[in-house]
Amino acid sequence: MDAKVIWLLVFVVLYWAYCVYWGVKGHFQAKTASDYFLAGRGISIWVFILAATATSFSGWTFMGHPGLIYRDGFPYAYASFYAITIPFTGVMFLKRQWMIGKRFGFVTPGEMLSDYFRSDFIRVLVVLVALVFSVPYLGIQLRASGFLFNVLTDGLLGVEVGMWLLSAVVFIYVATGGLRAVAYVDTMQCILLAGGIMVIGVIALVNIGGFGALIDGIAALSQIDEKLTPDGYSHYIAIPGVIQYVKSGTQAIGGAWTGIMVLTYMFALMGIQSAPAFTMWSFSNKSVEPFAPQQVWASAFGIGLILMGFTAVQGIGAHFLGADLAMLNAHPELVNNVMGSGLNGQDIMETTGKQGMLVPQLIYLMADAAPWLVGILSVCALAAMQSTGAAYMSTAGGMLTRDIVKRFIMPNANHNIQKILGRTGVGIIVLAALLVATVSSDALVLLGGLAVAYGFQMWPSLIAVCWWPFLTRAGVTLGLVAGLIAVTLTEKMGTDWFGITAWGRWPLTIHSAGWGIIFNLGIAIIVSYFTQTEEDTNHKMKFHNFLRDHASLSSEKRRLIPTAVIITLLWFFFGIGPGAVIGNWIFGSPLDPNTWVFGIPSIWAWQILFWLLGVYMMWMLAYKMEMSTPPNKSFEALTDDIGDNK
Repeated sequence: MDAKVIWLLVFVVLYWAYCVYWGVKGHFQAKTASDYFLAGRGISIWVFILAATATSFSGWTFMGHPGLIYRDGFPYAYASFYAITIPFTGVMFLKRQWMIGKRFGFVTPGEMLSDYFRSDFIRVLVVLVALVFSVPYLGIQLRASGFLFNVLTDGLLGVEVGMWLLSAVVFIYVATGGLRAVAYVDTMQCILLAGGIMVIGVIALVNIGGFGALIDGIAALSQIDEKLTPDGYSHYIAIPGVIQYVKSGTQAIGGAWTGIMVLTYMFALMGIQSAPAFTMWSFSNKSVEPFAPQQVWASAFGIGLILMGFTAVQGIGAHFLGADLAMLNAHPELVNNVMGSGLNGQDIMETTGKQGMLVPQLIYLMADAAPWLVGILSVCALAAMQSTGAAYMSTAGGMLTRDIVKRFIMPNANHNIQKILGRTGVGIIVLAALLVATVSSDALVLLGGLAVAYGFQMWPSLIAVCWWPFLTRAGVTLGLVAGLIAVTLTEKMGTDWFGITAWGRWPLTIHSAGWGIIFNLGIAIIVSYFTQTEEDTNHKMKFHNFLRDHASLSSEKRRLIPTAVIITLLWFFFGIGPGAVIGNWIFGSPLDPNTWVFGIPSIWAWQILFWLLGVYMMWMLAYKMEMSTPPNKSFEALTDDIGDNK
C-alpha cells in the first residue's frame, strides 16, 4: 500500500475517533429535547464562532471553488465575496431571531413563523424548504467525500463505498450527540478547513515559483486567451459586462459572470444563513456575544482573506503547474509542469471533465516529499465537506420531529420520544441524501443548484418577523410559494422537466435566486397591502414591540441609519453588482499588463479593495449599528419549558 494512503487512513481514523467521542459525550449530556436539538441553548462563544464558520463554508469552498476560478478566472472569483454576503444575512437576522427564540421558547423556525403568522401551513412550508435544502446539499457533500476518498486512495475504495462508509460515521455522531456534538466537531472542522486551504495555496505558490512568476503567468495567460468578453478582454481577467440577453441553448459571450449574475449568485449564497437550519443555530446560543465576531472577524475578514489570496492562487495558479495544456504549449518557460504525470499530459478539464479534480492534484504534489502531509490535507478536505452536512442533518431532523410529528401526530411526545424521533429523522435525511447521490449524480447536481436558492427565499418571512410587521400571513405564504416556483423554472432542472424553450437556465444572466426573490418579495408586498387586518397586526406587534424595547438604537445612533443604508447599497452595487464592471480597467487595462497599477490585474485589485471595504461595512453594521451586539436591556423567557408548549 502506498505511503500516502497509509497516512491518509491513519489520520482519518484519528479524525473519526474525535467525531465519535463528541457524539458519545453529547449523548450523555442530552437529558432533554432542548439539550439534543439546541445543545441546551448553551453553545459558548468560541464554539459558535468556529462552528458557524465551518457550517457556512462547506466542502465547496475547499474543493469546488478553486476549480471554477481555474476555469472562469477572476470574474468567478467575485464569488469569494460570499465570505461577506453569507454572514450579512446573519447580521440582518440572527440577533433578532435569538431574542425571539429566547423570549418565546421556540425550538425551530417553523414554530416561530407559525406562531407569528398563526398558520400551520407556513410551518409545513418551512420544513419543505429545510428538506429540499438539506437533502441535495448533504448529498453533494457526501458524494464529494466518496469521490475524494476514491481519488486519494488510488481507487482502493469506490466512490459509492467511500460515500456510504463516511456517511455512517457522520450519522453516528450526529444522531447520537445532537447539535452539541455537531458544534464541537465543527470547531475542529473549521480549523482544518481554513488551515488546509492556506497550506494548499502555499504549495501551489511555491511550485509556481513565487508571486512574481504567478503575475507573469497571468499576464501571458490573458494574452493567449481565445474566450473574450464583448469588449475584447480575456475572460480570465474581466467580467463580460453588466447583463446579457442569452438565447435558450446558447452561452453568454465571455462567460456567464456578468455584474448582475455575480450579484444574484451572491443572493443565492446568502440563502445559507437564511435557511431554516441557521435559525436553529441562533436559538442554540447562550447569548448573542459570538454573532458579531463570527460575522466580522472569522468570516468576512478571516475567510475573506483566505479566499482572496490562497484560493485565488490555487485556482488561477494551476494554469502554470501543468493543468492547462494550451498554456503549457504557448509558454513552456512559464509553466512548472508538476501536474503533468498525474494528468497524463492532458488538460485537467479534458482529463476529468470537471474542475473538482484540481485540489486533489494539488494535494498530490506532496505525495513524494511529504506523504504524511497528503494524509493531513485529505482529512482537511474531508472535514470541510462534512462540516455543513452534519449541521443540516441535525437541524432538519429536529424540524421533522417538532414541526411535523409533535405538532400533528404526537403532540404529547415527551423528551425521550422527541430525541428518538430526532435521531430517526437524521437517519431518514441521510438515507434520502445517499439514495439520491447513489442513484443519479446528475440529478444530485441539478437538485444542488436549487438548494441555496431555495434557502434565500426565506428572506421575506424573516424580514417580516424581525423587522417589518407590514408583511402578512397571506403575502408571505403566497410569496414563498411563488419564489420557490420561480427558482425551479429558472434552474436547469425546471427547464428540463417542463421542456421550457423560451428561456434557458438563469435568463438575462440573472441567477435563479434573483428571479425567485423578485417574485417572492413582489407578491408578498402586493398581497400584504390588500390583506391587512387589525387583529393580525395587534398579534404581530407583541413581537415587534418586544424587539423595539430591547434592540432599538439610541437616538444618537439613529442618525447613522441613512449613512449605513447608503454604504451598504453602494457596496452591493459596486463591489458585487453591476458597478463591478469598473473593476475591469480602473487599475490598468486588461489588454496591457504594463499598465497594471499595483502589478496585478485591475479586477483582482478591485476585489481586494472591496473585500476590505466589505469588512468595514460588516463592522459598522454588526458593532456600530448594534445589529449583532447584546440587547440594550435584559429580558426573561416567557416559558421555562424550552418550547415544549409549541
